[in-house]
Amino acid sequence: MLRLKRMFLAIPLFLAAGLLWNVASVFSADNPVIQLTIEGAIGPATDDYIGRAIETAARRQAELIVIRMDTPGGLDTAMRGIIKHITRSPVPVVSYVAPSGARAASAGTYILYASHIAAMAPGTNVGAATPIRIGVAPQPASKGKDEPGKPADTAPADAGKKKMINDAVAYLRSLAELRGRNPDWAEKAVREAASIPAGEALQLGVIDIVATSMADLMKQVDGREVTVLGQKRTLRTMGSLIEQFAPDWRSRFINVITNPNIAYILMLVGIYGLILEFSNPGTIAPGVTGAISLLLALYAFQLLPVNYTGMGLILLGVALMVAEAFQPSFGVLGIGGLIAFVMGSVFLMDTDEPGFGIDISVIATFAILSALLFIVVIGMAVRARRQPVVSGLEELVGGVATVLADFDHRGRVSIHSESWQAVSRVPLHKGQQVKVSGVDGLTLQVEPLETSTQEEGS
Repeated sequence: MLRLKRMFLAIPLFLAAGLLWNVASVFSADNPVIQLTIEGAIGPATDDYIGRAIETAARRQAELIVIRMDTPGGLDTAMRGIIKHITRSPVPVVSYVAPSGARAASAGTYILYASHIAAMAPGTNVGAATPIRIGVAPQPASKGKDEPGKPADTAPADAGKKKMINDAVAYLRSLAELRGRNPDWAEKAVREAASIPAGEALQLGVIDIVATSMADLMKQVDGREVTVLGQKRTLRTMGSLIEQFAPDWRSRFINVITNPNIAYILMLVGIYGLILEFSNPGTIAPGVTGAISLLLALYAFQLLPVNYTGMGLILLGVALMVAEAFQPSFGVLGIGGLIAFVMGSVFLMDTDEPGFGIDISVIATFAILSALLFIVVIGMAVRARRQPVVSGLEELVGGVATVLADFDHRGRVSIHSESWQAVSRVPLHKGQQVKVSGVDGLTLQVEPLETSTQEEGS
């Protein structure tokens, strides 16, 4: 009896313990630390990935977002988009430059400054935030004086560069003031492309933490107070579940098509497909493939640092190679088109930003393929089109048929093992060889062969 009472008393205790465990599990799952990763050049796909991840973290009521970063820099538009996501985030964001050997150069420096907490691993560096103009050829400054008494002309490119650097300085200083970090070194990183290691960055107030690992980072940020959207918030990260957030299919797809090499290939496939469709109307497959590829390429080029001079040279080169195929000029048009095509491909994404150039092997491969396609293949197609028709009703004209039975005006003849109705101006005899002179619907117009007439006369 005593044992039975103890069992009844133990049951509520087990139920209470289970309920507390479930509540703790739900709380931990609903307040995780979301870890994101930026590796390589920062582009439109990175912006899309960070934006979607922050939205997901906000819905999950995450305790913290950690952006693990190793980047040489990237596009200004993508960088500013990421910074907007961070500054508007309802969840605190930590940018963590890791592992050892990683860097937060150029655009990575701005993102680090914009984050609520900036952290670096030992053996990493930050800086070199001078903006680089892309897609525009530099214009040398004028030397000397143009006229006596007048100062030398200032190159527009120099004025544009100063304007761009001053804008970048103001932007990075504003981020430094927003997060309470060193604004003077921020300006130095832009004007002088300065770069410093993690230890020095901590001493100068560029970053907040040097952490050897994610566990060390979580330990150091625990209990810190940060300002999120104007409100003070104390972080509680000890024991939090760290969840890796990988890019979704949309971000991965954008990352693929905005790769300069892929965008370049899509553009060429689009051009080839449309030309083949226009050359042979009704084939459908080349036209559909070409249209889709060209639209994807145009979308990608809106997000990439495109040099429009390069784009124009590519289109000119394609036009010249097509002209060579349709109007042979002993190679003059074809060679000129190939040269324009290669030069345009080199200039298409002429930039010093890492990760946004086109590999020279891709250019060489497609230059050779383009030359073969437009000069050889299309040339053969055009010559084949100019040859006499060898199929269909038109092919019957000029053919030899055999009369199946005597007839005066209308009867039947056999040609290509087929029986056709035929008309003739002269009487014809069974077995006589006749020549098809025309086709009127399903009736052949025939006339005696000269050899048959001569034989009958003799």
